[in-house]
Amino acid sequence: MDIRTEQTGLDGLVIVHQQIAGDERGYFQEVYRDDVFRPLGVGMAVMQINKSRSAKNVVRGLHFQWDRPLAKLMRVTLGRAFLVAVDIRKNSPTLGKWYGREFHQGEYAQLYGEPGFARGFCALTDFAEIEYLGTATYNPNGESGIRWDDAEIGIAWPLDGAPTLSAKDRDAQSLRQWLARPEADRFRS
Repeated sequence: MDIRTEQTGLDGLVIVHQQIAGDERGYFQEVYRDDVFRPLGVGMAVMQINKSRSAKNVVRGLHFQWDRPLAKLMRVTLGRAFLVAVDIRKNSPTLGKWYGREFHQGEYAQLYGEPGFARGFCALTDFAEIEYLGTATYNPNGESGIRWDDAEIGIAWPLDGAPTLSAKDRDAQSLRQWLARPEADRFRS
């Protein structure tokens, strides 16, 4: 398997690139293979796999789980989407910094982030499907979010018009509010 990682400038957040061989029948991809990914710094025990489908201009995030912190490996399986990760680790030299990039189907690139990153995306095509591999199971009592448009973070979302948001995402806290909570101490660099 031809695989490499690309650094993002945020420690613990990398892009995984794969070369996929295919023919007239299609292709086969090993989305995650521990003995190959782990030596590259992308080691994870996958506990849950989720997939979402969103219409154009839907923004989801910025989500994270503080009770049962989890690493995530995200990829776009249909359409195009702008995937984002924000460092929310106290004492991290890149606290509050974000990384965002367009991913698309057929690219075979994935975004991997350790625990301590709030993640989100916006759909750039009529529909986009995002698959997430996570290292912990979902805990509704231990999840939280940061506002997608927190001015102190300043994410440059490539939206085509007003975003479509859930009430939960629209009413999310700021990064500053999150850092004032005792739960924020679970993420330290």
